[in-house]
Amino acid sequence: MTSFEFGVYSLGERIPLADGQRLSSRGRIENIIQMGKWADQAGLDVFGIGEHHRGDFVTSSYAMILGAIARETKGIKLTSTLSVISTVDPVRLYEDMATLDLLANGRAEVFLGRGAFLDSFKLFGADVRQYDQLFEEKLELFSQLQEQDKVTWQGQFRPALKNAPIAPRPVQQKLPTWIGVGGSPESVERAARLGYKMALGVLGGTVDQFKPLTDLYWAVAKQYGHDLNQLQIAITGHSFVGETGYQTRKDFLLPYNRYQEYFAKERGFHFVQTKMSDLERQSAPEYMLAVGSSDELVEKILYQHEQLGQTRFMGQFDMGGMPLAKVEKAIDLLATDVAPKVRKALRI
Repeated sequence: MTSFEFGVYSLGERIPLADGQRLSSRGRIENIIQMGKWADQAGLDVFGIGEHHRGDFVTSSYAMILGAIARETKGIKLTSTLSVISTVDPVRLYEDMATLDLLANGRAEVFLGRGAFLDSFKLFGADVRQYDQLFEEKLELFSQLQEQDKVTWQGQFRPALKNAPIAPRPVQQKLPTWIGVGGSPESVERAARLGYKMALGVLGGTVDQFKPLTDLYWAVAKQYGHDLNQLQIAITGHSFVGETGYQTRKDFLLPYNRYQEYFAKERGFHFVQTKMSDLERQSAPEYMLAVGSSDELVEKILYQHEQLGQTRFMGQFDMGGMPLAKVEKAIDLLATDVAPKVRKALRI
């Protein structure tokens, strides 16, 4: 069995806080770098940054931030969570992540996906009506770049390549690659069919709602003859951990509602405030939202593993202006309390 991995990630949003002010872009980036250093020092397995191209995020050039973290860390894997491959040139993406791998001495990964926002389509001149075709073609090219130092390729959405040298090459023979999935069975089937690891982005709901997707992943991967021991499922999403369940949920509630309300209103959705009673109910193992004490998270992660078969947990701790000191404490608890207890229970 693959060792169970733990990590944290940031999307780098900087929404208005209680006083209406925003943290500066420089300050937000510095905080993300500090989080990466803490995660490494605490002994977590992976740290990630997601790509966004908006004025209320600071992670449009996430690979540069990961490169800064690479020079300040020693053991932690560094990944995109995720790279919006539909609107980026796969060659440019490969060059960036291969360079990150060189900076980190073989610790880079990449999550590929389509993202939660459509801003990059207009910014980079991609047609959102060709959503699926863009993803399929660019994923195919990225896969070929992994295999060959010189590439000959032709497609619909970028100029053809003829014996084009692809450099630099990473330290690793191939960059470990995951497909980020939000809940679409078609995306799950694609990841499994092509033999990619799958990162399941979870914003709420119950384990029962996600089990058909993970069952589909394992079934399709087996159907296509992939070695299941080489595949992984990661569960990623909003989460937080503290010493007691009540205090953790209390600390989480305000930043969580601030975050949810901001993006609901920005998208024109009706916002329903989460209450403390909602978080209490969702602390049960059968709910996906991972917010609570170390022991509550251990119980929840073990239950999810039994039902879904995931071997990686990645939490988004810093949303909605969560105080940095509390993020540091949560990172430490995840690494020094939650992770050892889960691994002991699984005997790995």
